[in-house]
Amino acid sequence: MAAWCLREALISGGTTPELANKAAEEVATYEARLASTDARLTLLTWMVGANIALTAAVLAKLLH
Repeated sequence: MAAWCLREALISGGTTPELANKAAEEVATYEARLASTDARLTLLTWMVGANIALTAAVLAKLLH
């Protein structure tokens, strides 16, 4: 969506459609990479949380 809006804004600002398309494609690629990174970070956060919880459970069991 943002890539299309960028394309339209660039064209209305006087940029050629070819350059506007290239810029919009770059933004779309960047958005896809950012979404992928966000998904990986969410998974990593859950993995670290589970690891901390299990480590705390083991320590509690060992100390009692």
